[in-house]
Amino acid sequence: MAPPAVIVVDDDHSVRDALCEYLCNQGFATRGAVDAREMDRQLVEKPADLIVLDLMLPGEDGLSICRRLARDGQAVLMLSALGSTVDRVVGLELGASDYLAKPFDPRELLARVRAVLRRGRPPEEAGQTSRLVFENWALDVNERLLLSPEGEMVALTARDYRLLRIFLDRPRRLLSRDQLLDLLDETGADAFDRTIDLAVSRLRRKLGPAAAFIETVRGEGYRLAVPVMRR
Repeated sequence: MAPPAVIVVDDDHSVRDALCEYLCNQGFATRGAVDAREMDRQLVEKPADLIVLDLMLPGEDGLSICRRLARDGQAVLMLSALGSTVDRVVGLELGASDYLAKPFDPRELLARVRAVLRRGRPPEEAGQTSRLVFENWALDVNERLLLSPEGEMVALTARDYRLLRIFLDRPRRLLSRDQLLDLLDETGADAFDRTIDLAVSRLRRKLGPAAAFIETVRGEGYRLAVPVMRR
């Protein structure tokens, strides 16, 4: 089973390097990024299970980055020297999974990282299977890679992956929009039926001709209409 992938985004190279080294020593596959541009490039190359994000960054600031990452369902642990209640609330309302004020004990950071990752873990442990195969498509659950029948890799955001896993773990089962919101852990004040409709629409675009595998049941929800094999 591949270790959880973490990207530490901080423009202070000493802080960034120290956090990367510490998390790496704790068993995480850790990468560093100096700003939003480098983080985006790394996410295109390989998805991450968690972004450890500093609030004060050059260029696009941490709050803006957090807002757009949250729209894609990406788990974010925000770090900031601004530790007031208002600052924490703003970060969490923008979609951060957790918020940690600087300075902090590395052991607390580790505990919060593990807690965030536990909340995002799929229903079954990834180690029990390596691939979910449906109609000649294959999802590598260790690498979080979707392969088309032609063997081409299809890029998935964190939310795309989580939604696809929900369907693949429950083939031919009707799922209401409320159930999907709960399973995606998107039950906040900004979550509503249209959130799921947009997420499903985006996933269908990624699947192309296989979009029909995800059926719409009018007035009730969605279901994956094909069987799934575990390998």
